[in-house]
Amino acid sequence: MRYRRLRVQDQLREEVSQILFKDIKDPGLGFVTVLEVKLTEDLKIAKIFCSIYGDEAEKTRSMSALNRSKGYIRFLLGQRVKLKYIPDIIFVLDDTQEKAARIEEILKKEKDVKAN
Repeated sequence: MRYRRLRVQDQLREEVSQILFKDIKDPGLGFVTVLEVKLTEDLKIAKIFCSIYGDEAEKTRSMSALNRSKGYIRFLLGQRVKLKYIPDIIFVLDDTQEKAARIEEILKKEKDVKAN
């Protein structure tokens, strides 16, 4: 069952990325990258981790556009993915890349201070 869940997660990630790129025409949707999809054991709920390029206002606007489009995305997934139940979708803003960049910047400043 575990391998099936991993395969379904990968397939959902690919399909949601394609849907966001080609099918969603919401003007509030910015540059969104789907990083990962995590499914529950029973395949009923999918947490979709997204990275959004832009400032905080752009991120807020894009997240609200994603939440508005949940039903349509789920409908399109139902047409493209052959599953008994299409999972409920929860979009999560993943900011680990930004945190890593800030840590790198702090470490670089510390290195420069110690060098002087």
